[in-house]
Amino acid sequence: MTSTFTNRLMQGALHQYFRFARGMTMGVRAAVFDADGRVFLVRHTYVPGWYLPGGGVEVGEDALTSLRRELEEEGHIVLEEPPRLHGLYFNRRASRRDHVALYVAHRHRQTAPRAPDREIAATGYFAPDALPEDATAATRARLAEILNGAPVSPFW
Repeated sequence: MTSTFTNRLMQGALHQYFRFARGMTMGVRAAVFDADGRVFLVRHTYVPGWYLPGGGVEVGEDALTSLRRELEEEGHIVLEEPPRLHGLYFNRRASRRDHVALYVAHRHRQTAPRAPDREIAATGYFAPDALPEDATAATRARLAEILNGAPVSPFW
């Protein structure tokens, strides 16, 4: 029978091994809808197109904390009720180890308009049938899943 210390040591060693052998990255995004059914989108300065807001989950951070942080940073959005997890996706376009958790949120408030800066070029609420022309394919696909009952893809 092994001791508690030995078990913790083994668990720590396994976590270190998996960190390098099976490392993956995790991101979060949200489809945030206002009372009129419009969805909040973000256009970054460093990539083309309009995206659902979100970003990477930091070390030591849970997904919902990360989502709340990203929504505040990218849109001054504060959730007023817990969002619903819509799906988990393998983002093979980003890397062989990237995954995205997509949430759906309805009750929220925007504390102030989001002014452009070095990261965010523009933000806005858009009717799902009047998205910007350069809304990304992934953004369009996720909205079709959420709003039109399209099959949920395993891939972002």
